[in-house]
Order: sequence, then structure tokens, then C-alpha cells
Amino acid sequence: MSRHVDDPLSRERSHLSASRSALRAMREDVEALDISDVTANWVNAEVLARQIEERVKALADLSDTPLFFGRLDYLHAPGAGQAEGAEGERFYIGRRHVHDADGDPMVIDWRAPVSQPFYRASKKDPMDVALRRRFGYTRGDITAYEDEHLSDPAEASRTSKLLQQEIERPRVGPMRDIVATIQPEQDEIVRSGLSGTVCVQGGPGTGKTAVGLHRVAYLLYAHRERLARTGTLVIGPNRSFLHYIEQVLPALGELTVQQATVDDLVGHVEIKGTDDATAAVVKGDARLARVLRRALYAHVTMPTEPVVVVRGSRRWRIPAYELEELVRELLDRDIRYGAAREALPQRIAHAVLVQMERSGEAPDDRVQDAVARNSAVKAAVKAVWPAVDPAKLVLRLLSDAEFLAVHAEGILDADEQKAILWAKPARSVKSAKWSAADAVLIDEAMDLIQRTHSLGHVVLDEAQDLSPMQYRAVGRRCTTGSATVLGDLAQGTTPWATRSWQEALTHLGKRDALVEELTAGFRVPTDVITYASRLLPHIAPGLTPVVSIRENPGHFEVRPVSGPKDVVEACRELLRHEGSTGLIAADARVPELAGALDEAGIPYLGPGEETTLDTRLTLVPASLAKGLEYDYVVLDDPQEIVTGEPDERTGLRRLYVALTRAVSGLTVTHTTPLPTQLT
Repeated sequence: MSRHVDDPLSRERSHLSASRSALRAMREDVEALDISDVTANWVNAEVLARQIEERVKALADLSDTPLFFGRLDYLHAPGAGQAEGAEGERFYIGRRHVHDADGDPMVIDWRAPVSQPFYRASKKDPMDVALRRRFGYTRGDITAYEDEHLSDPAEASRTSKLLQQEIERPRVGPMRDIVATIQPEQDEIVRSGLSGTVCVQGGPGTGKTAVGLHRVAYLLYAHRERLARTGTLVIGPNRSFLHYIEQVLPALGELTVQQATVDDLVGHVEIKGTDDATAAVVKGDARLARVLRRALYAHVTMPTEPVVVVRGSRRWRIPAYELEELVRELLDRDIRYGAAREALPQRIAHAVLVQMERSGEAPDDRVQDAVARNSAVKAAVKAVWPAVDPAKLVLRLLSDAEFLAVHAEGILDADEQKAILWAKPARSVKSAKWSAADAVLIDEAMDLIQRTHSLGHVVLDEAQDLSPMQYRAVGRRCTTGSATVLGDLAQGTTPWATRSWQEALTHLGKRDALVEELTAGFRVPTDVITYASRLLPHIAPGLTPVVSIRENPGHFEVRPVSGPKDVVEACRELLRHEGSTGLIAADARVPELAGALDEAGIPYLGPGEETTLDTRLTLVPASLAKGLEYDYVVLDDPQEIVTGEPDERTGLRRLYVALTRAVSGLTVTHTTPLPTQLT
């Protein structure tokens, strides 16, 4: 018995068991709540029941996910207010707060102030920490621990083996959280305040996506009431990416964050068509916002006739010049088109009331509202400031060459106008073959007419691929809130890819945002990132290359092959290792490789589908590889990926993305010569 008590690993396992029991008791307490006597009506009951249901979900104990991953032993007891209910000087750091029956903490939430030294304490600045302990887990059970005596000058600094193992641990299924491995520079970004917008430039494997997601989790912890009112949103490049990351926040106890693509945000019409690169670049240019504004406000015309309002036996006449003054005042105020249109009848009604008062009457607000609804006033507003449908406005611009020329004069040249005009004009909004870029234009027009609802915080990932007009669409969703912008300029693979973060942030409406750069690579092995970085001088000359801090250089091989069967064999070899494998190829090569895998009897998934222990291979078109990670990657024919894009620079950027998806090993196979930039 005494041996068990003196064994540190047994004590830690006992604490884990007790913490899980305490978490289960917390969940059972919530499940047992009786709300029948505290709700005034069925609406309150429904709301409270839903809140209880979400609370129960948040208190779930994920069996394969460590409840705590570290321990801090302080030299002194923390000051008052650092950790609610905390006593003594030892704290277990985990994914969520857990307390015992007396309310004393057994696990401290990683976002709490008392947990911060777990990520930032060092030999140079121990932050009053005597010992930092990290735990190693196997399928949810503690199997190892590792100690750092930060306040002991005799102990040499060393790299944490458990930290390295956690980073390199094979992955099956969706993206994991990195809460156990957050580094000091990442933690600083995660914990930055809600009021400011942060832009993170990070190369492959620097953890920028995970930093953005953990920043949302931290902000929800630190500003829960405010963000519960205003809302949060994570924007990703495609559905596959969103599916890949969707389990990170629930694992941290956050269930209320919405996820969407930019196309989802602007999905006001059905997308049936596509643009060529030239048209897409012009439509994505921020100058189109000026064209739309001109076209919209061209609908406002100055009145030429007076308004005559009949009430009973009296007639009240507002002359045309006075109406023009009211219209010009609204135009000068620069408010939304729709808001000004709603205000105009009230302005006219007020002018009528002034005349009534001068004649000795005493009208009240009800009279003004009645005058505003008068048929003569309505007719005048309709003639002067007509209602405009945003989709019909964009339809006319793209269909009517003369209309476009008038409103694009001095903004777009003749070639640019020709590039965006439809060769075959659509007859109606429903029959039009709208493209993704058209939908963004409609969203811009909608905002010119009626203000878009703003959220409290928006995370925008893979931002380098957005057009200026798409940035404006995202910026509209956080005009009164803040944003976390994540991306890598070297991975921009659209013809309109971002040239600089300052330019992008200006379009977003956040020109004063703080730009941070992550250059330490935690995910991509040294040999792999060194090989991929050969492309940087050709795709992003001014960018700092990522430096891998991994001690394990990782598996890396460049292998000439004769055909798809050899590529399949390379996959089979990597599948002998534990974890996931991705086969990434030029989009045009995917059908042939799929056939070869079928013939070989190797099961595989598409990007975004969740890997399992039985099916660990994913066949990934290069166009969908961005943001995804696999333990091992077979990259098929780099030159085919390059030539599959409209221009060489975009192709090399696409290749850079594909080369940097591996966490433990990369095999490059090729039947054609490698791009000269790699050799």
C-alpha cells in the first residue's frame, strides 16, 4: 500500500480517476436539475432546457482525450483572484475546470490566468513555478510524466520529450487540439484581447489554424457574456477543411461557435456558373464596390413635382424644391440606401406637420405616422427613391453593357468591362448562371441597401486566397467586433491571392490590426520543410522560411516511378506505420490513382471524410489539400501539380502547399522530371 502511495505515477492516475469521477458528478448534478418551479412560461422553460442540454454536452468526458495534461507546482500560493476556488500551490492544467463536491478545483481550465505559466514559464523567467510536469497518455490513461524544475539553476534546460511525442503522435480522425503543446509565442496570440484584430502570418506547420481556434475558445472563456450576445464565427476555405477542424472547439468545451465558408456567407443565390480567371479577378477587385454604389444611387432622382397631402378638408403642399432639400440631406448623410428610403416619408411628413402647426393645429406623432403612410407621400418616395433589389442590380450591371459603361466610367477600362459582361444575358435572377464572385457582388449590394449584422469575433483562416471583395464581405460581419486573420502568403493559390497583409486588412476594414509572424515549425519535419522551402524564392521572395524545431528529421524520400502501381506501393509502405496517410495528386490524376487503389484493394477516403483505424488513407486532389494534415504523405508527380494551374507561380504555390501536409514523413513519387525549382 505504501509503495502505491509513494509511486508518483500511481498518485497521478488516482488524481485522474478522482477528477473524472468529479466531472461525472458535475454532469449528473446538471442532469438532475428540476426547472419546473423556476420557469414562468413554456418559452422560458424551452430556453433553460436548451441551456442545460448544452451544459451537459460541455461536461462530457471524452475517454480518449486527457482530462488534464500538465501540473504546476508554485513556490508560493497565488494571489487572490488568480484562480477561483484554488487552494495551495499545486494545480492540474486541463481542457476544462473540474471541482469536487466541496467546490475545490481538481483541474484548472487552461485559459485561466493561473494556468498561463504552464505555457510561458522558462528558466529565464520561471514565473514563480518550482515544477512543471507534463503527462504522457495512451488512449486516455496516464502512462508517463516528465518534470522541469524551473527554479533549480542546477538543472539544465532541455527539450521536452513528451512534448515532442505529443506533437508527433499519429493522428486518425479529425484535427486535434494543441492545447497541451501551445508554445509561448502562440500563447501570446491566443490570449490577446478581444478589442483588437490580430493577423497571423504563419508558414506550414507553425500551428496558425490551431492558434486561431484556441483564441476563440479563450475569448469565449474571458468574455463569455458579451460574445454570447454578439456571436462568434469561424470561416474556412471549404467544407472539407471545416469538417477537419470541427471537433477542436467541442473538445475544449465550446459548442456554440458557428462555422462557414465565404460562399456560405454570401449564399443569397444559387451558384450555377463559373468565371474564367480574368473575369474573376475583375469581379473580385474592390473597385467593383464603387461601381455598385454608383449604380445603386443612380436610382435616386430629384423631385420635379410637389407633394399634395389631403387630410379632411385641408390640403398641404410641399413644393419640389423643399423635397429636393430633404433628398439631398439624406444623400449627404451617407446612410444606407434602404435606411434613407425609410426615413424619407417621415421627413416629408414632418414638413407637413410644420405647416399644420403654423396654421394653428397641434398634431402629434400619430398624425405624422399617418401622413408618412399617405398615398401621395408613398407615390413621391417611390418615384424619387425607389426600392432596389440587390440581385437585379447586379444582374443589370452584368447584362447591360450601356448601364455598366455609365457606372464604371473612370473606374474600369473597356477591357475590364468586357471581361465581366455576360456573353448571353440572363432573363431573370432565377435563371441566371451566377458565379461565386457574382454572389459576393450581390452581398455588397445588399449591404449598401441594408446594414449587415455584425458579430463579436470572426476567425478567418486561409485568408491569403480571398479577393478584396471577399475581404469586404467578411469585414461586414465584424464591423463592430474584432477578427483573427490567419494565413500564409506563400500558400496563395488563386489568381487574386493576397499580395500583402496590410492591403488585405485595409479591405477587411481593420487597417490597424496587429500582424504577428510564426516562423517556428512544430508539425512539419525538418527534412520536409527544408525541401519545400526551395520554392520560397520563386513564390514569396520576402517571406521568412519556417525553421522546424523538431529533433526528429522525419522520413523523406524522392522516388522515380514508372506508373500508378508504384505510387500505390509507396502508399502501402507508409500505411505500415501507425497513423493517417494522404495521397496528394494533381486533380487530373485523381481518377487514375483511384482506379489503381481500387485494383489493389486498398480502401481510401475523400478529403473531409473522417479516417478510422480500418481506413487510414485519404486520396486528396491538390486543390483541396490546403489546411489538411496527415502523418504520412505520398505526393504524386509534382510537375503535374504545377502544370495543372493557370500560371507557373500559382502552380508552384499549389505544390508548396501539397509538400507541407506531412507530420512524420513524405515520399515524393514522379514519372516526369521534377520542377527545376526543386532541383
